[in-house]
Amino acid sequence: MADIYLSVAQVAARYSVHRTTPWRWSKADHTFPKPIALTSGCTRWKLADLEAWEAAKSSDAT
Repeated sequence: MADIYLSVAQVAARYSVHRTTPWRWSKADHTFPKPIALTSGCTRWKLADLEAWEAAKSSDAT
């Protein structure tokens, strides 16, 4: 199965935040997945990494 990558706009929409927030999270929160530079000027987040982060956060909350 091929990996799915999300743009910053898609990540922001997923969490209902502003487009700059995922960038801020990636710098400030060491647990938030780091973006992957696919090509020059094309940076994406791996969906599987985001889902793992979500699962870890939900297990931490319980």
